[in-house]
Amino acid sequence: MTTSLKPTLGALHLWGIAVGLVISGEYFGWSYGWGVAGTLGFLVTTLIIAVMYTCFIFSFTELTTAIPQAGGPFAYSRAAFGDTGGLIAGLATLIEFVFAPPAIAMAIGAYLNVQYPTLNPKHAALGAYIVFMGLNILGVKLAAMFELIVTLLAVFELLVFMGVVSPGFSMSHFVAHGWSGQEHFSMAALPGIFAAIPFAIWFFLAIEGAAMAAEEAKNPKKTIPIAYLTGILTLVFLAISVMLFAGGAGDWRALSGINDPLPQAMKMIVGEHSRWMHMLVWIGLFGLIASFHGIILGYSRQFFALSRGGYLPASLCKLSRFQTPHRAIIAGGIIGMIVVCNDGMTLQGMSLTAAMITMAVFGANVMYIMSMLSLFRLRKTAPTLERSYRAPGYPVIPGIALVLSIICFITMLWFNPVIGGLFIGLMILGYLYFLTTKVRRQANQPINLKVVENE
Repeated sequence: MTTSLKPTLGALHLWGIAVGLVISGEYFGWSYGWGVAGTLGFLVTTLIIAVMYTCFIFSFTELTTAIPQAGGPFAYSRAAFGDTGGLIAGLATLIEFVFAPPAIAMAIGAYLNVQYPTLNPKHAALGAYIVFMGLNILGVKLAAMFELIVTLLAVFELLVFMGVVSPGFSMSHFVAHGWSGQEHFSMAALPGIFAAIPFAIWFFLAIEGAAMAAEEAKNPKKTIPIAYLTGILTLVFLAISVMLFAGGAGDWRALSGINDPLPQAMKMIVGEHSRWMHMLVWIGLFGLIASFHGIILGYSRQFFALSRGGYLPASLCKLSRFQTPHRAIIAGGIIGMIVVCNDGMTLQGMSLTAAMITMAVFGANVMYIMSMLSLFRLRKTAPTLERSYRAPGYPVIPGIALVLSIICFITMLWFNPVIGGLFIGLMILGYLYFLTTKVRRQANQPINLKVVENE
């Protein structure tokens, strides 16, 4: 048993992980934003969030290449702000990556239910957990190769979707009732634009998870920038395009509260018995599987890093004979399966899927804030740290990412007080446990920046 991960991944693998982690966000989840903001209102929200993520990734890459650790944001914040900073970023990231998979699993069940109406979506979701936890346990290179293949298929399928619905596309469909149900913009549309923030973030949520594979990357100082920068450009293009084509297929209001908007949008154009329709359901599953599989990899590495750092029980950082943190994979899976078993309940008046998306976004926003603060902090406290990639436009570009992340977090608390309260409650529980781990943390000190400087 060991606690060292081996570098086996190249730039293409990392691109597959970065895009694959996110790409389910193009298949479902985002359409809930139409329900609160309308198509045009949500387009405004999405463009703002796309700017935030682009600035964030161009800045975050500096941290990832300078400190290529499995903990990702946890490692950066611990290096910048000590143990408490590491806790805030690490726990927020863990919440993001543990609560996103149940939402995706339930969407997998919904997609399969389209093809097999007698199949219980909940059973399909639980089966997905069992299958892909097992695949992740079998080895990171196998898992990354599978991730790359399903990501490429998922991207291809989104392009096919756009091509199939394009003959029936009408901009008049997209703009109808586009401002929170109204035909024209007014100040009454602003609350919807802000309330839709979590669903716009879902378009891009978890791209930062590729940082958790940095310790397993070959030549991370070169491969990570390539993967991240091409990945964010890929996702911005797909997010805007998919939303436009789906909204222009017919009455978008029929798609605004469901887990399978793309098959239903295609049905408006080609009918439910078309071969195109069935192909989208089957191949469309690859998009959900890519994110589901990739985020399992992400949460397991976060459990691993927190355990190795002394923040969680030491047993979670033990590796299997396949050199994978199998106990961490299983721990996160158990939590997710418990959530799936409660599918059907509502939280704060929204479906469990939408609630889990919102919970994951709360974690992501805190992590984004901590990461950008760490970037600024390390520029001052570790000026000679080897930085093979430096954030362009510093300090403006990371400053934009930081300010927008703070605005998103405050806005989400305003519109989601119940889920926000649950998130804060989890963070407090994590802090209380953190207070009991001082001895373990002292035995597992954070990365020595001077060593990195001299490497």
